[in-house]
Amino acid sequence: MPRPPKSASERAAKLREIINEYRYRYHVLDESSMSEAAADSLKHELSQLETQYPELITPDSPTQRVAGKALDKFKKVQHRTRMVSLSDVFDEAEVRAWTERMKRLLPNVSSEYVCDIKMDGLACSLVYEDGVLVQAVTRGDGLIGEDVTMNVRTIENVPLRLRENQKYAHFLRGRTEIRGEIVMFKHEFEQLNKKQAEQGKPLFKNPRNLAAGTIRQLDPQLVSERPLHFIGYDVIRDDWSDVPTIAMGYMAMNELGIETSRQTRVVSGVSEIMSYVAELESIRTELKFNTDGAVIKLNNRDEFEQLGIVGKTPRAAAAYKFAAEEATTIVEDIVISIGRTGAATPVAVFDPVQVAGTTVQHASLHNADEIARLDVRRGDTVIIFKAGDIIPQVQSVLKELRPKDSKPINYEDELARQYPELEFIRPEGEAVYRAKGLTGDIILKRTLQHFASKGALDIDTLGEKNVVALVDAGLVKDPADIYTLTYEDVVELDRFAKISAEKLVAAIAEKKQPPLERFIYGLGIRHVGTQTAIDLANTFGGLDRLMHATIDELKAVDGVGVVVAESIAAWFADEDNIHLIEKFGKLGVKPQFEKKQGKLVGKNFVVTGTLESMGRDEAADKIRALGGTFQSAVAKDTDYLVAGGKVGASKLKKAEQYGTKVINEQELLELL
Repeated sequence: MPRPPKSASERAAKLREIINEYRYRYHVLDESSMSEAAADSLKHELSQLETQYPELITPDSPTQRVAGKALDKFKKVQHRTRMVSLSDVFDEAEVRAWTERMKRLLPNVSSEYVCDIKMDGLACSLVYEDGVLVQAVTRGDGLIGEDVTMNVRTIENVPLRLRENQKYAHFLRGRTEIRGEIVMFKHEFEQLNKKQAEQGKPLFKNPRNLAAGTIRQLDPQLVSERPLHFIGYDVIRDDWSDVPTIAMGYMAMNELGIETSRQTRVVSGVSEIMSYVAELESIRTELKFNTDGAVIKLNNRDEFEQLGIVGKTPRAAAAYKFAAEEATTIVEDIVISIGRTGAATPVAVFDPVQVAGTTVQHASLHNADEIARLDVRRGDTVIIFKAGDIIPQVQSVLKELRPKDSKPINYEDELARQYPELEFIRPEGEAVYRAKGLTGDIILKRTLQHFASKGALDIDTLGEKNVVALVDAGLVKDPADIYTLTYEDVVELDRFAKISAEKLVAAIAEKKQPPLERFIYGLGIRHVGTQTAIDLANTFGGLDRLMHATIDELKAVDGVGVVVAESIAAWFADEDNIHLIEKFGKLGVKPQFEKKQGKLVGKNFVVTGTLESMGRDEAADKIRALGGTFQSAVAKDTDYLVAGGKVGASKLKKAEQYGTKVINEQELLELL
């Protein structure tokens, strides 16, 4: 076999250098020196050179990430330095007690700490000899782990050779161990689950389990197809003086090509620790990966070692845990919500429970297949999790706690019971049942017409025909999209001229701060009419409080029973609706609540028959404007029955039965 010419050797070396520098900038510095397509092109050229001249292949070549056949089993490896666990702290008092314990043991101990995010992943150790990756070992029991080198080599952000760096050149000599977590980013996990759903396969539970399960696959080729990331948190050398502080280890990792969390901070004292924790908790949902807390370590390595280990935990480090992200609760009901595309989404309604610091009382069950997979039933005790996300989910059912009389959910029977007026079909190859005859566009048009109607936001010029024109043109995909419309968008449509386009855009802009009760009614929540929307607004005073109201809190509202309460809860549990509310907020739509004042506050009215001076809707508006409540039927709490022309005898009889005062139209006008 001919020796590779010098030009080929030099070209291969240069390609490796450029590709590795691209990898370093992309993963560690979060910047890009070239496009991903360009980097792939360079990798392809290097691969062709190595195919032509196999002598050019080096163990750290970017082309050698996926190598070797599937294993029969993983080899056990003893850690040279134990991979420890951390003791947990849950509040400032416990943090303070932890720091004081260290001071008692080491009176002159410093008060400088390194804080970092506690990643929810799989702990792993990377061993480099003279800068080249030679082994990757899982944490295992802390003393003995499993050799997963072939799998970890496939992770794109793991350098096969540490980056040359003059300041930290000593890390490129001898043995350097990098410890960190193997994680999967949330958006990549969601994309994988979307594919699973499209293929009719079971959904993965959470990113941590998937990352751990992937690394324990025996076939590196399969591992290479999953988007994993290694995030470093410590550097270990045989001589501790090489890494005198924890903070220096982080600086060294970043220069050597190891990605870190970008959330690290050196702090002094308990107050700064707690400030870091509070800040981290406020942004945790915005981070790329899941977290359940913060790691706090004494920065001085010598002091760290002097304080030693108790059992499996070092005295000089602690994990601050956020509120639990899993909890158990009991399913009260399973309610089906019809979304804007006609999709029927089941929602589990359960006893309120604290998860990740918030009260949770409902969770989407996604579709009939997910109900069948979980075998979730009414009365079941279930595990709820949030996994760092804002949307709770049912993880599993504790079947040993299942009531003896429980019955499986027959989804088609449930659809027929909850929506007797609709017919549902399940298109071939789809997991979702949809309302027959209700396409996405039809539902969207109805939803938008209702949202803009007189009883809701009352948007002038956004009538039925204009709604149809906007939807058919693809300018509006949901009700919030109307607030993105511009004059240039609208004037291009056949129905609009210059003046009408200006009027429509202006009319929509005027309704960016609608009354809360009108906005609630405009959302089109099943069973929520005008008066119920007013009662909800008066009770909760804000959209956020309504969104997070418990079933019991909803049932406490006048006129809201179990069915209406569960319908409201189910609407706000639907992921599409959650995103819609968030979108309204981002577009500057802020419903305003103003407690109604007037001489009719606390008075309940029913109108029967026809009025000469106004229609029933106008009468209702005038009564509500003065703080009164407009009811659809006479009840025990009705104060006035307004009797117009052609009065219904049944309502007069009920008024007599309940002692309700009957007044005529003139008397109503006097009250108004």
